[in-house]
Amino acid sequence: MPAELVAVSELVLDESMTPNEKRAASGLAAIFALRMLGMFLILPVFALYAEHLPGGNNHTLVGLALGMYGLTQAILMIPFGMASDRIGRKKVIIFGLVLFALGSFLAATATDIYWTIGGRALQGAGAISAAVTAMLADLTREEHRTKAMAMVGSTIGVTFAISLVAGPSLGHLIGVPGIFALTGVLALAAIWVVKVWVPDPTDSHFHADAQTNPAKFIDVLKNSQLARLDLGIFSLHAAQMAMFVVVPVALKNAGLTLDKHWTVYLPVFAGSFALIVPAIIYGEKRGKMKPVFIGAVALMLLAQIGLALGYTHFWGIVAALFAYFAAFNLLEASLPSLISKLAPVSAKGTAMGVYNTAQALGAFSGGVVGGWLAQHYGFQAVFIFCVGLMSVWLVTTLSMQAPPAIKTRMFRVGSMPSDQAALLKTQLAGVAGVVEAVVLGEEGVAMLKVSIKGWDEDGARSLLAGRAV
Repeated sequence: MPAELVAVSELVLDESMTPNEKRAASGLAAIFALRMLGMFLILPVFALYAEHLPGGNNHTLVGLALGMYGLTQAILMIPFGMASDRIGRKKVIIFGLVLFALGSFLAATATDIYWTIGGRALQGAGAISAAVTAMLADLTREEHRTKAMAMVGSTIGVTFAISLVAGPSLGHLIGVPGIFALTGVLALAAIWVVKVWVPDPTDSHFHADAQTNPAKFIDVLKNSQLARLDLGIFSLHAAQMAMFVVVPVALKNAGLTLDKHWTVYLPVFAGSFALIVPAIIYGEKRGKMKPVFIGAVALMLLAQIGLALGYTHFWGIVAALFAYFAAFNLLEASLPSLISKLAPVSAKGTAMGVYNTAQALGAFSGGVVGGWLAQHYGFQAVFIFCVGLMSVWLVTTLSMQAPPAIKTRMFRVGSMPSDQAALLKTQLAGVAGVVEAVVLGEEGVAMLKVSIKGWDEDGARSLLAGRAV
């Protein structure tokens, strides 16, 4: 019996992650978290710090400094992922972390806004997220990859929450240069995690579910449903970066010193998070994600209107931020899931690559446009810009396809000729509850989109196990 088919029968029966898989997922999640912490910690404090930098009284340059990492990240993210196929995952990840650390130390020692912009550009050039995702795919079996990806993805929300609370306190204690230096140290610590904690992949190859395939770009870009979601993540992060050009200053102008800003961010973030959990559960269990999603975009629009009207009043800012974080947390959690549900199963990795690039470009664009508007037309213009972004997004969301109640399941089936892969695809497509089936013979992977309720998992497992006999 061929070894790869023996593996099928073993995988079909094994439901738990191995210690090696857990170690890989936890280590790569830690690397992702350490890097994202470095990106997020300065958000709530940089605009106030920049006021004391030469050139920092120009809001356009402040916005450019905040968003600059997004441009270099968008340019290099996908190429770094592809390079990791050729020269090795760990080499690319370590190289990216070195760039990020150098950018952090450059920003920490910057004597004016221009050197800070250079540091932020170098930080963004350490664009390792695609390489991290590819390595996670190398180190986890197909059945457990979604779970492992969720562990890594969840670090974004947790890191953002920690940064909003810790950033102002750290800014008061060690200053923004100290925060930049700390993020450089964290990047060096992440290199240690890569070298010591994360296992070495025994086999690195392309994974359609986790990596970008240039041959799929046109199909993904032409997909109007995915384009709506890409516009959404672009708008969400453009508004976020534009807001943080002015919100810290607005809080200071409302009478709150920097060391007390966490007293606003912590309760509004925690309270909003508690609010969205029931909404997500309701949407997923009742098949009502479209109205929940539209409601979140509408709430984001109301939050931006609230900021535009109340940014000069402390409680107006607090109320608007509560609505903002409730909408932001729900949308940030929902968008990747919607991409997974609406993307063709064989182009899931490519769809996520385009999505992540749109997110980074949104951060850059929001910082630049928000800073320019604040400089030339005042703070209210920044929020009006965000109102416009959310209005366009809301209109496009109204016509989006309702996300199907499906999930993705993957199985390793061993490499096989194209004719055998086509036969297996036909057999799997006939299993009850299978919405879409793809068998990639060269990768030795079967990928299925299946109904959340009523799919014949035992039948699929029996079919795959029967091939191993």
